[in-house]
This record gives sequence, structure tokens and C-alpha cells, in this order.
Amino acid sequence: MLRRILECAGVYKLYEKWLRRQITNGNIPAHVGLILDGNRRWAAARNLKPWYGHKIGAKKVWDLIRWCRELGIKTLTIYAFSLDNFKRPQREVNEIFNIFREELQKLKNNDQVKRESIRIKFIGRLNLIPKDLQEAMKELEEVTKNNNSLTVNIAIAYGGKGEIVDAAKKIAEKVMKGELLPKDINENLFQKYLYTSHLQNPDVDLIIRTSGEKRLSGFLLWQSAYSELVFLDVYWPDFRKIDLMRAIRTYQGRKRRFGL
Repeated sequence: MLRRILECAGVYKLYEKWLRRQITNGNIPAHVGLILDGNRRWAAARNLKPWYGHKIGAKKVWDLIRWCRELGIKTLTIYAFSLDNFKRPQREVNEIFNIFREELQKLKNNDQVKRESIRIKFIGRLNLIPKDLQEAMKELEEVTKNNNSLTVNIAIAYGGKGEIVDAAKKIAEKVMKGELLPKDINENLFQKYLYTSHLQNPDVDLIIRTSGEKRLSGFLLWQSAYSELVFLDVYWPDFRKIDLMRAIRTYQGRKRRFGL
């Protein structure tokens, strides 16, 4: 109730402008990762089916993309569906995939994606996703492949341990074929076999997790070695632009030493 009163009074808009001025002259993270957590708890608090929370959360993703574009962030990676999420009730998984179908169609028909030069990529074990979704993802990647203002990676059927295992398998195959020597394997080479190999800035500067949980849950385990972590006590469907800017302000207030 208090939040609605403040919104009606225009307080949030004033606070948003003040935050924007605060962070504008600071170091904006080039690569931001978002763990979209709290959809089910948001729905449960309203006595709704869990997938309704996912539906509202999915609509919030486009707002997030626009905000990142406005703030000058170059890469956004969204943790949308993990490998562990397949263990959820089948009805919920099916409903989530239906939501993906709807949102992919909207992105495909969204003129703003082209106008603002937004590139969409999907990372994870995509072979585990229904075939029609795989095709829709490939089509969206193809039509946005030359866009270069903001790259949005959507992690689906994703797990950080699985990504590292998949990279190790690819390298092992190269070694077995005689195309690569074990002595040539180092961190730079290994990174080329990760799902994020298409990025110029694969390492994540800032990772934000909503819902109050304080863990990575397998998100970008390799790429997050020196990430700054911010945990917010807000469920994903309630995430606002001021929450993003407050996280960036926190990031700007930290001294990144990279082990030095």
C-alpha cells in the first residue's frame, strides 16, 4: 500500500532521476547478470498458480532490456530456466515453456529490438528444449545476429557445472582427434569453448539476484570468478528500474582488486 501511495505521489520518479544522476558519471558495468528469482513466491503471496508469477516475470524482462540499453550496459545475461528447473512439476514446466513461446513471438515482432540494435542469444543445453522452441530461438538469433548495441543472453536449460563439463568434452574431442595438444590448454583457450564464447566481454562485472536468496545456484560459475554480487529483497515481478540503478550504485562503490 505504501509503495502505491509513493508511486502515485511521484516520489519514485524523483528518486529514479536522482539515482540516474548519481550513477551517470560512474563506471557502468559492461556485463550484467540477472538471476530472476521469486516468481513462484510472488504468486503464492497472492494465492495464484506458480506459472502466473512466471508470466508476470517474463513481461518484466523487456523492461529490464530497455533499462540496460538506456544505461549503456553492453551485455546482459538472464538466468531464465536452469537444468534443475526440469525437476519441477511437469505442469509448471509446460506452462513455463508456453510463456517462452509467447515471449519469443513478441520479441520477434518487436520493432524496438531492431531499432535499438539488440542482439538475442540463447545459452544452455538447448537440445533439451522442445523442438519448436529450439527453432524459434534459432530464428530470433538469426534475425538479430548483426545487432550490436546490447547483447542479451538468455540462459535456458542452463547450469554452470554443465557448461564447464560441455566445454571439457569439446576440448577432449579435439585432443583425441590430434587437433589440440594438452600443453596448449589454458584459461584463454578453455573460455573459447564456453557458451559465452561469442562475447567480447564474457566475464560478468555485476550479478544481481532477486528474492533475497544469497547464492549463485550454478549461474555463470566460470565467468563470475571476480563478479561483484548484489542480492535484493524483492521478488522478480516487482523489480524496478530503481532496483537496477541501486545495484549499479553499489557496484560503483566497491573496489575491484581481481586478487591483487
